[in-house]
Amino acid sequence: MNEVLLRSLTPSVLGILVRRGADFAAAEDAVQDALAEAVRVWPGDRPRDPKGWLVTVAWRRFLDAARADTARRRREDLVDEEPVPGPASAVDDTVQLYFLCAHPSLTPSSAVALTLRAVGGLTTRQIAQAYLVPEATMAQRISRAKRTVAGVRFDRPGDVATVLRVLYLVFNEGYSGDVDLAAEAIRLTRQLAAAIDHPEVAGLLALMLLHHARRAARVAPGGSLVPLAEQDRGRWDTESIAEGVEILQAALARDRLGEFQAQAAVAALHADAPTAEETDWVQIVEWYDELARLTGSPVVRLNRAVAVGQADGPGAGLAALAELDDSLPRYAAVAAYLHERDGDHATAARLYAEAARKAPDLAERDHLTRQAARLNARRSSR
Repeated sequence: MNEVLLRSLTPSVLGILVRRGADFAAAEDAVQDALAEAVRVWPGDRPRDPKGWLVTVAWRRFLDAARADTARRRREDLVDEEPVPGPASAVDDTVQLYFLCAHPSLTPSSAVALTLRAVGGLTTRQIAQAYLVPEATMAQRISRAKRTVAGVRFDRPGDVATVLRVLYLVFNEGYSGDVDLAAEAIRLTRQLAAAIDHPEVAGLLALMLLHHARRAARVAPGGSLVPLAEQDRGRWDTESIAEGVEILQAALARDRLGEFQAQAAVAALHADAPTAEETDWVQIVEWYDELARLTGSPVVRLNRAVAVGQADGPGAGLAALAELDDSLPRYAAVAAYLHERDGDHATAARLYAEAARKAPDLAERDHLTRQAARLNARRSSR
């Protein structure tokens, strides 16, 4: 059973049902039923036209549900005649489906859940496991999301930037349960890149590939985080790096710079350095300047302070940091790092401990606690 094939066909099959007159929520349920039937039937009887098979089965499931629901008899005019099974329509509504699932009326968590189910073809159980919530909770979230977009016209232009933010949220969830969300986000972004010619889509795909390439080196065997400078670069995925750089270069050549292209450029400079000491921090600062201009994000300026500290010395980094609000997430961790590089180990240890208390997850908390303990032990030994 080729699960990747099934997932890749999901958005186009769903689009065909909606174009035929099915409302989005009912069509999505029917497609999920068809996917479950494919999992049961295909291993012993693989169809010649997988997409056409899914369309036929999903449409029949939709018809059965519509006819059985007396409260929806007004649909009978739409579904009176069942289309004769045959080759699926060549019209591809994949892009419109991405736009619908990332509609501005949805909360970020609802947009992510709906995208994974309607575009990604994941089951509610798989999505719930990935986000560590009960299946019933995720089912309610998806149902509410479908009701929210029920009246949205399927052919209305959407916002690419919103779709990309949703996909990036999926990517940053990483791995949990039996679904690798980082890999799923890359697959969905590849699918979007094949359907729409947009440099920021390419920029996000490049960024994901470049970050994902470092995944194997990011965590030690015991589960502790390994900082970028200490990672074994021999464990980085060179094929993903090469692909990411190639995609990024093609996007940058179009001279329509966006924030994901700029982030990918920073990631590419890290990936290109044979050792941490050979990293081109001057160029990285320049890319962070571009990112700050594009986004105005204080988090970007926080990361820029680290890069300035590497390019021009810790004193310059601390000066850049002083311009920012100290309530920013990870401000204390950045301050600790720069103070340590500046030789002020007492302040650095105190700030590492403060950062550990504010850390958003256990792995980061443990890492920062070890950093504080390391500096305190060094001071005690003296």
